[in-house]
Amino acid sequence: MTLSKTYLEEITKSLHGLKSTSEKAMAQLSDPEMHFTPNEESNSIVIIMKHIAGNMLSRFTDFLTTDGEKPDRNRDGEFIDDIPSREALMQFWEKGWQCVFSAIESLTEEDLLKTIYIRKEAHTVLRALQRQLVHYAYHSGQLVYLAKQIKAGDFKTLSIPKGESAKYLQQPPPASGH
Repeated sequence: MTLSKTYLEEITKSLHGLKSTSEKAMAQLSDPEMHFTPNEESNSIVIIMKHIAGNMLSRFTDFLTTDGEKPDRNRDGEFIDDIPSREALMQFWEKGWQCVFSAIESLTEEDLLKTIYIRKEAHTVLRALQRQLVHYAYHSGQLVYLAKQIKAGDFKTLSIPKGESAKYLQQPPPASGH
């Protein structure tokens, strides 16, 4: 397997992990909790998810052929909490993720060094993918942190629980998927 092919597989795994982590945190919240903001400058879970999906649709639609900041994107509108239901939010969220995964699945090894544009700034495809991975990880972290603040002691950890690291290290390693 080539390094380029391995990279495309690894970034796909990382993105699936971010999606799963975000969804596990969000699933612990009631509908009203999804709209909670700690202050006027903060974003709710709904807004974070709406922004991520809007960004994905802009960046990954016609990924290799058009600027990643689409002229019809309403970025400011992504920060308005106007999604009518959890179902509508999840449909938009899934649409964004499917756009990302479809674009990445269509890439060839040769595509990684091609030049694309985001906001008229040149990026290799490799750099653009890294940029988006970092952006989505940043917002996934916000989403998890906000969910933890909302649920407080009722939040079910998505990692090793505090005080249980030694116990975790004593467990046998997971079976290899190879």
